[in-house]
Amino acid sequence: MDAVTARLLNEFQRDFPLVPRPFRSVADRLGAHESEVLAMLASLVTGGKVSRVGLTFAPGRIGAATLAAMSVPEERLHEIAERVSGFAEVNHNYEREHPYNLWFVVTGPDAARVETVVREIERAAACGWVLSLPMVEPYHVDLGFDLECRDADVPRRAGSRRPGGRVALTAPERALAAALEDGLPLIEEPYAEVARRAGISEQDVMATLTRWLADGLANRLGVIVRHRPLGFRANAMVVWDVSDGEVSAVGERMARWPEVSLCYRRERRLPAWRYNLYCMIHGRDRVHVLAQIAAMDARLDLVKYPYEVLFSRRCFKQRGARYVTAEVAA
Repeated sequence: MDAVTARLLNEFQRDFPLVPRPFRSVADRLGAHESEVLAMLASLVTGGKVSRVGLTFAPGRIGAATLAAMSVPEERLHEIAERVSGFAEVNHNYEREHPYNLWFVVTGPDAARVETVVREIERAAACGWVLSLPMVEPYHVDLGFDLECRDADVPRRAGSRRPGGRVALTAPERALAAALEDGLPLIEEPYAEVARRAGISEQDVMATLTRWLADGLANRLGVIVRHRPLGFRANAMVVWDVSDGEVSAVGERMARWPEVSLCYRRERRLPAWRYNLYCMIHGRDRVHVLAQIAAMDARLDLVKYPYEVLFSRRCFKQRGARYVTAEVAA
């Protein structure tokens, strides 16, 4: 990867310019031309290294979501994964090293729709009960990756903010959210095109995005990278069984650990699933990730809690959430 591309990915995963010609602003900072930046991003998207240039909403602020898991026979895994990925409400779908080997995220306009989709998947897969594990409390959900050599094994962190309560979007805001679900168009004036699609003015687009980011409704606006094609191939979801009285304090401490890229509390599903505290650690190799888990266990005194490490194997689907499109479909 050349130096300009690395800077593009490192410096613009958040705080993307909210000006009429944002790619020209990016180019000015990189010492490049606007057309070069657009061509680089188009190539990165086509090559699978970038998902989109877009917005990520804070968890629990709009719509609803759940993490779901099922145990699929190995000989049926690819078939069932394709069926699961075929649901518009599924935005992430991974194989993990565990008897519960297929893990996916379902999003929708509300919890009822999400649960309906989970049970539709359960019936279509015919692999037994699907665990639905809604988030209870986020501690750190704002992921970025440092691709520079100085610290190439560690995801880049931003300061975490605790999200506020659920927000009901107005009709123009829903139209804007829908227009942004596939990201900004890679053209010279993307906000004007988003405005056209949403039926509002370009000024309203930029003002609304500014407000969403300031209010914490959105986590970030920027280049959304795909970590696996960029070399972060050893990705572990670590789950702990922590007493309900301790879990918030433990989660807050865990979220401050530099190598933890995501951290949150989810509902248990007893007796099948005892775990309630989750974190993700992304790294370039398995040895590094396991070493970080061991160091965190010792430093934070986590060894007293039962836990499991679930490494990702295959990614079947990864894209942005479709809260508004799912609402229209429902």
